[in-house]
Amino acid sequence: MLTVNFTPFPILNTEHLVLRRVSKMDAGELFKLRSNKNVMQHIGRPIATTLDDVLQIINVIEDFLVNNNGITWAITLKGKNDLVGTIGLWRIAKENYRAEIGYLIHPSLQGKGLMHEAMAPVLDYGFKNIKLHSIEAHVSPNNAASIKLLERNNFIREAHFKEDYFFNGKFLDSFIYSLITPVVNDE
Repeated sequence: MLTVNFTPFPILNTEHLVLRRVSKMDAGELFKLRSNKNVMQHIGRPIATTLDDVLQIINVIEDFLVNNNGITWAITLKGKNDLVGTIGLWRIAKENYRAEIGYLIHPSLQGKGLMHEAMAPVLDYGFKNIKLHSIEAHVSPNNAASIKLLERNNFIREAHFKEDYFFNGKFLDSFIYSLITPVVNDE
């Protein structure tokens, strides 16, 4: 079975981004994202209506981290500390060496390649450091941008579940994408 330890917290750097630990200091910026209908339209989670809603989310993120059941990074632009998005590996099925990836980013930064940039070191960390065998993503069939992002990162659609979850009074479909540990050719 997979053994996971997120101590010390891994800070990941890219050309334009720093991925760091989420803290209560991020509550205001996270509230802006989690209360935005455009950001949340494909997430399948309740929209935050109060700062307390977001503080509860931050507590869940911290509990997952402390118990080594998941890790979420705050996405920040290099040279700035403000959270502009989140990306994480959660629902880690240690017995199956599998985790789910989830992400969101501020609307003003969507379509600029930043989530693609953030995803690369997270996938690398998942496969090389956590030693995952596969990473999955659950995505709304209507979320063309997320599907494009996953396919650009070599995820393959494994399934189309019909009306597999109930949210806001409706049964909704979901696509399941996955990425198997990339094979490294050492020739």
